[in-house]
Amino acid sequence: MLVITRREGEEVVIGDPKNPIGVVRIASIKGERVRVAFDFPREVKIHRRELADQIVQQAPTVIGSIKPDAAAVQ
Repeated sequence: MLVITRREGEEVVIGDPKNPIGVVRIASIKGERVRVAFDFPREVKIHRRELADQIVQQAPTVIGSIKPDAAAVQ
């Protein structure tokens, strides 16, 4: 894990600096509350940890796989 210090308004570039995947910016700091802004393409999913954990818990479990019929493959 990488831990860095940033001040309000400062950014972290994710990926190649010439063509970044996205940017994380410290939007504001008020007391113990920090607002973080994410600038990523829409197809990149971003979740708070507690929601990500719920998504993982609710994900259906794979109990088997479908194999193509040998006769249909020919």
